[in-house]
Amino acid sequence: MLGSLKSLDKPGLLLYPLYRASSHPPSSMASCAEPSAMGPEPAAPPLAGIPPLEDFEVLDGVEDAEGEEEEEENLSEVRPLEDIGQPPLEETEQPGALAREFLAAMEPEPEPVPVPDEWLDILGNGLLRKKTLVPGPPGSSRPAKGQVVTVQLQTSLENGTRVQEEPELVFTLGDCDVIQALDLSVPLMDVGETAMVTADSKYCYGPQGRSPYIPPHAALCLEVTLKTAVDGPDLEMLTGQERVALANRKRECGNAHYQRADFVLAANSYDLAIKAITSSAKVDMTFEEEEQLLQLKVKCLNNLAASQLKLDHYRAALRSCSLVLEHQPDNIKALFRKGKVLAQQGEYSEAIPILRAALKLEPSNKTIHAELSKLVKKHAAQRSTETALYRKMLGNPTRLPAKCPGKGAWSIPWKWLFGATAVALGGVALSVVIAARN
Repeated sequence: MLGSLKSLDKPGLLLYPLYRASSHPPSSMASCAEPSAMGPEPAAPPLAGIPPLEDFEVLDGVEDAEGEEEEEENLSEVRPLEDIGQPPLEETEQPGALAREFLAAMEPEPEPVPVPDEWLDILGNGLLRKKTLVPGPPGSSRPAKGQVVTVQLQTSLENGTRVQEEPELVFTLGDCDVIQALDLSVPLMDVGETAMVTADSKYCYGPQGRSPYIPPHAALCLEVTLKTAVDGPDLEMLTGQERVALANRKRECGNAHYQRADFVLAANSYDLAIKAITSSAKVDMTFEEEEQLLQLKVKCLNNLAASQLKLDHYRAALRSCSLVLEHQPDNIKALFRKGKVLAQQGEYSEAIPILRAALKLEPSNKTIHAELSKLVKKHAAQRSTETALYRKMLGNPTRLPAKCPGKGAWSIPWKWLFGATAVALGGVALSVVIAARN
């Protein structure tokens, strides 16, 4: 019986809430079942813990002169005290109760409920997941976009090979200073938290990889510990050298994205560098610092134009090249890219003079030579196509140039005829005047 009771003490079964709500352990219930197994001898001493018989309530209408058998019979029908914790005899001794308990004990245990997945699918596609290893301390907050965070990073391949370890990596959250796996997972961490991040190569180093340790198309496992998160710097209060350093970092991040053929992130980094350079300043700068910022601005604008050209954003690329030429009219890279942009838009007549100006500045540049010769051929083909189109629109025959020499032959006698007529008329007029004088 005890074995059957223990098997029922499981979540989801009927007796489980009763055991949890009772103030006595299941062993006390087994001791409570002993009085019902006693014989009808009236002289047996009462068990410990059970009150005397006079404490029981006697049914009305029963006299004391009746025999001991009737008294024992009446006492057997009375419920035990509630503090013993035993169910009523009528309920426990119902027909088939023991059989049902036995069958319930013999039933196979239900399969354990699977533990909920501890991995957080950040993007919902299963390619970027995060799992908390060590939670942050109570009351810790999460970083926001634009804050400067410091993390401890350990990078491993899928086979467990550790390829990178950064005890203190500092970057601005949301500025694309690092791979997307970090930029997307760190905002979901608390300060002081350690997490494991698994990322597809799409959100790491892509098809190019990172030589020599990270091969192409390599998925990575990142163990990240978020140490600190502070507000970013106020651009207006930066000194000249701080502006130069910040803009250089953003430009280098853009170059890294460009080398991985991630032109969208590259353009974003170059934009941030230009913003750091051109923002208003409340701190005085020297002439040398201003020259450094101007040179850095020209580099960022040129690289931005290259990224926009890769993305087929021709208007934006043309605007970036024009801004460079405003500062440096003889900038060869800006001239070359502006010519390419105009050529992509079909403006060959405008692109060819710009490329010739660039070639004049650097005659030995083979790239400009090749681009210029290609544009000249395209421009000639475009002019012939336009000429044929105009003739078709005007309804002229296609062999009209063959008849032009005949038309010219007829035009020469008519000119002579008009000249001879004019000379004859002049002679007649002259003779009339002479005759009048005589």
